Amino acid sequence: MDRDFGKEIDALREQLDALTKQKRIRYVDSLKNMDPDERLTGMMEELCNTAEGTGAVTYFGVFASGDRQSNWMRNQVNTDGLLQLIESNAAARVLACIGNNDRLNLLLALLRSPRTAAQLVKQCGYNTTGQVYHHLKPLLAADLVKEDENTRGSYVIQPHRVQGIIMLLAGVSDMLDPKYTQGSWETAE
Repeated sequence: MDRDFGKEIDALREQLDALTKQKRIRYVDSLKNMDPDERLTGMMEELCNTAEGTGAVTYFGVFASGDRQSNWMRNQVNTDGLLQLIESNAAARVLACIGNNDRLNLLLALLRSPRTAAQLVKQCGYNTTGQVYHHLKPLLAADLVKEDENTRGSYVIQPHRVQGIIMLLAGVSDMLDPKYTQGSWETAE
C-alpha cells in the first residue's frame, strides 16, 4: 500500500487550521464582556479570527489641541513586528530619547500648543534657553519636534508623531491602572 504524504500533510494542515480557529473562537467568547460596545466586540472578533503569528493590534484615535487635530487609524499591526522593535534595540533608543522628565515636559508643553524657547523656559521651569535647546536637540534629531513653519522660532510636535506619543501614553496609562496591575513603579536609583 502506497501512502500519499501530500494528502496526509494537507489533512494535517486542515486539522491544525481548524484547531487554531477553534482556539481563537474560545478567546473571542471570553472577551465578549470586555466592552459593552458591540462594534468594538465585533472588531475584536474579526481581529482574533484573522490575526497571524503572535497576534495583531488595531487602534485608532483623535487628539486635538488648539487649532490642531491629529487623527489616526491602524489596522492589524502584527505583534511579531512589534516584538522585533525590542530585539533590534529600536524600542530602547526611542525610550531613551524621550525617557527623561525634562524632555517629557517639553513634549507636554508642545502637545498643548506651539511655543518658543523663551516660552518653554517659563512653561517648563528652566533657567535658560540653553537648557531648553539641550533637551530639544535630541527631540529635533529624532524628528519628534520641528520648528513651526507658520511662526519662526516656535516649536511644534511633528504632526505624524503625535499619534505615537499619545499611544505611548495610553500604554503607560494601562501599565499604571490598578485594574490591570498591582506592580510598583518605584525603583531605587
